[in-house]
Amino acid sequence: MRIVSLGPDPSLVYRPNLEEKKKEEYRNYEHGDLIDRVFNTYKLMHTNQTLTFVQQKHIEWTSFTHSKMRMMEAIMSLDQLVDESDPDVDFPNSFHAFQTAEGIRREHPDKDWFQLVGLIHDVGKIMALWDEPQWAVVGDTFPVGCKFQNNIVFRDTSFKQNPDEINPKYSTECGIYEPNCGLDKVLMSWGHDGKTLKHSINPGDFKIHLQIHFLTFSNFLTVEYLYRVLKFNNCSIPEEGLYMIRFHSFYPWHSHGDYFHLCSDKDLQMLPWVKEFNKFDLYTKTTDLPDVEKLKPYYQSLIDKYCPGILKW
Repeated sequence: MRIVSLGPDPSLVYRPNLEEKKKEEYRNYEHGDLIDRVFNTYKLMHTNQTLTFVQQKHIEWTSFTHSKMRMMEAIMSLDQLVDESDPDVDFPNSFHAFQTAEGIRREHPDKDWFQLVGLIHDVGKIMALWDEPQWAVVGDTFPVGCKFQNNIVFRDTSFKQNPDEINPKYSTECGIYEPNCGLDKVLMSWGHDGKTLKHSINPGDFKIHLQIHFLTFSNFLTVEYLYRVLKFNNCSIPEEGLYMIRFHSFYPWHSHGDYFHLCSDKDLQMLPWVKEFNKFDLYTKTTDLPDVEKLKPYYQSLIDKYCPGILKW
């Protein structure tokens, strides 16, 4: 993990290092100043993110005993984190949080919950400050337990040492899942976002053994991190916002059309919301870094409305 030490005005440190980008220049995974760092992060991720690994992470992180803190405290802790999977920026993640929120606020002034989602969508990356390696926290997400699809970043070069790649149970299009089962029944690579999971049972098939293993630990371990933190602490963000949080990093799906064979009608209904969020998440990464201290009071009022008090993490 890269930790940065910031002076009294970190925006002055990072602003000169950025240049204005055209939209087509974002998410360039072929070349650029940061490409080696980005590839190495994804290589570790795609080597180690197996079905078994993800199961273990659910058990480890869904007890909510790692810390107690307010949401704004968690957001500002991202001052210490630079996302090593991001080819577009090399400044702390806390700035990106406010950039995204402000972009949404300009176009959706009537949807305060949407603005809050923009602010908190990456807060799950706080796991990297608690000794979780970045390859298990940041980056695009993808399903485990079925074939890795073509539009995953570095698909052809980074999965060669992942044992699930050659496991016949997991190498078919649907793998352990049923067609159109719904993304709420699909186990995603472990990361900072969040989603729920309930596997379907086919008697006489290995899937029943997998479901029994999961249900032994209850539905708690069938979720990823930030979504479950919000649910556990009874945060009142609408379903559309929770979907954005759960799937905003699932680029192979929402931006490239992979994994539609696993989608339910609800997933397709929610997809426009995820796409709407994505344009702010991606295209607000600019040289115009926000005055965080000036913005804090407004966003604290939204936190007090939807995610109040001290939260368990």
